[in-house]
Amino acid sequence: MGFVIRLIISMVSLGLAARIIPGIYVNDWVTLFLAALLLSVVNAIIKPIFILLTLPLTILTLGLFLLVVNAAMLGLVAWLLPGFSIAGLVPAVLGWLVMAVVGGILNSII
Repeated sequence: MGFVIRLIISMVSLGLAARIIPGIYVNDWVTLFLAALLLSVVNAIIKPIFILLTLPLTILTLGLFLLVVNAAMLGLVAWLLPGFSIAGLVPAVLGWLVMAVVGGILNSII
């Protein structure tokens, strides 16, 4: 049940980011659901490996490189899923920031 709630929160935050940020496009609700599901899988499997590989750069930038890592995971989902696209690094970073803020607010409410 917790996974379903987190998936719904991810869907809402990704949908809001697509509405607010120019450069993030989602075709329909099914694509939004699949993007949230794929983002959950990517964050669970690929993101820890990527963080481990980029640990020296993350330490060197005092953690700011994690913004790029999170944006890259969002970009990877956009690359893998037709119907979901991101126009570049800046929309990906801004989209991730919107998703983090909205997700944090919704998690605190629930």
